[in-house]
Amino acid sequence: MSQARAVFVHGNPETAAIWGPLLAELGHPDTVTLSPPGFGAPVPDGFGATADEYAEWLASELEQQGAPVDLVGHDWGGGHVIRVAMERPDLVRSWAMDIAGCFAPDYVWHDLAQVWQTPGAGEESVARRASMSLADRASMFESLGMTPDIARAVAQANDGTMGHCILSLYRSAAQPAMARLGLALPAAPARPGLVIIPTEDGYTGGEARARWSAGHANAEVAVLQGLGHWWMIQGPAAGAAALREFWSSL
Repeated sequence: MSQARAVFVHGNPETAAIWGPLLAELGHPDTVTLSPPGFGAPVPDGFGATADEYAEWLASELEQQGAPVDLVGHDWGGGHVIRVAMERPDLVRSWAMDIAGCFAPDYVWHDLAQVWQTPGAGEESVARRASMSLADRASMFESLGMTPDIARAVAQANDGTMGHCILSLYRSAAQPAMARLGLALPAAPARPGLVIIPTEDGYTGGEARARWSAGHANAEVAVLQGLGHWWMIQGPAAGAAALREFWSSL
């Protein structure tokens, strides 16, 4: 099958800068990066930044691509990707995502997500980050595994608008919302899927939960040994190899 356009969607608290090392490694002739509203892109009037609205936003963006795409999502971008794969398979040739474990029935949101989901504490958390100096925010992201240039680009986008979107998005996805979405995973095999599992990612439920979701979505699995949440920065060659192998099988 001929090569399709590859569309990459990032998550929280990021910008499209995170994809730079992976895209350079892939050398794909036709790629597009899409930034969700509030995460490196403007927020349209009336946009409430809920999980449902982000899924609708992504479907609307893909309708403009002209042909079904190979869709790749990281973090919440992966959440939007799987929603589109289940609900609008006509827009997708294939899908890949790295937070499949979040859809397992026993997944518990990580500690910071639970802070964001808590009224008062969440507002304090995002306000505290937005009030940090650019240098301090960049240093924080660098300590989490980003390169200095990517950390600075992400830090620049972490403002009050992003903070508002973070709170709305995570509160719309408080459990049992994710577990309910997990029950819909059997709709995903309408298009070929790939679940990417970075073994050192501490945010997304671990390998066993990711494999549970992959099984229910009838998706292939690519285990990225020793890589963490930002695998596309830490190990772009391994990530590119997994995607190339998957796409070559379509």
